[in-house]
Amino acid sequence: MTDSPVAITMPVEDGLSIGWLTDLVVHAEQAGIDTALVGEVAGPEVFATLGAMAARTERIKLGSGIVAAYTRSPALTAMGFATLASLAPGRIIAGIGSSSPIVVGRWHGGDFEQPLATVREFIGLFRSALAGEKLNHDGPRFRSKGFRLDLPAAEVPVWLGAINPRMLAVAGEIADAVFMTWCPPTEVAPKREIVDDGAAQSGRNPGDVATVLSFWAYAGPDPEQALERMRRQVLAYSMVPTHQPAFVETFENLPEVAEAWHNGDRAKALSLVPDEAVLAQCTLGTDMLAERIHTYRAAGVDLPIVLLTGAHIGDDVGPQATVDALREVASP
Repeated sequence: MTDSPVAITMPVEDGLSIGWLTDLVVHAEQAGIDTALVGEVAGPEVFATLGAMAARTERIKLGSGIVAAYTRSPALTAMGFATLASLAPGRIIAGIGSSSPIVVGRWHGGDFEQPLATVREFIGLFRSALAGEKLNHDGPRFRSKGFRLDLPAAEVPVWLGAINPRMLAVAGEIADAVFMTWCPPTEVAPKREIVDDGAAQSGRNPGDVATVLSFWAYAGPDPEQALERMRRQVLAYSMVPTHQPAFVETFENLPEVAEAWHNGDRAKALSLVPDEAVLAQCTLGTDMLAERIHTYRAAGVDLPIVLLTGAHIGDDVGPQATVDALREVASP
């Protein structure tokens, strides 16, 4: 898999223990997986989880997928990634993004405003802190006076989560990779054009910005139940204002579904989500997984990232079965 790498994202919304997730990353490393990411929603805390994984692995790259630019200061985030990079030099990736109004506002009581400016300011300060520079910054979103990181840090690439056009352009301006999600293969090229334009307008070589992309996948023994789980996920994410534009092209009856959702009839909304809208974004079974990886690579994705999902909450069979399938299908 070294010539055509593949990555995985942990099923952090499945209620599985950190010990089990860490065992899964060890298994993934043995299977030749290039990178393992840990998202941060309402389950595992990302730095503690990645630290446990770094302590038990030797080769696999590890990163966040993603941490929000609103819920920690740039200095504290730099401390977290410097700690990981000290433990696993050359293997740590900082996946950063704006997250969503639900996570930032409702859950953490933050102010989800000016996401483009916030991300730019955050990443600039984060990189300065990792480089050992003293922070003396009084900006519109962040303030830090006199902070200097005491822990030497290996280089940590920044992958910027981007769904909508303006954030895609920002990724071209400042990131080491654009981190796409909820993006079917047909939409990779036009989104990548926006990234390239953002890079060129800021004086960067577009070739210096990689494309990584995550998609939900299941290759376990219960595809029918997994399809229903994915249907619920597609519905939930497509109703998030910051994410909804990603579904417009492949979700033909999205306005009807959104109307039922906003009227409080969640059961009706779920019943209206067609299989086609789910399978445009997610895959079921080994054959579909192999085809989708191939299609993404052909579309220009440098690193396909498989978001492991169980058929239900607490399913510890489906994610491992999908890793085992990747061992067989991810090679060129």
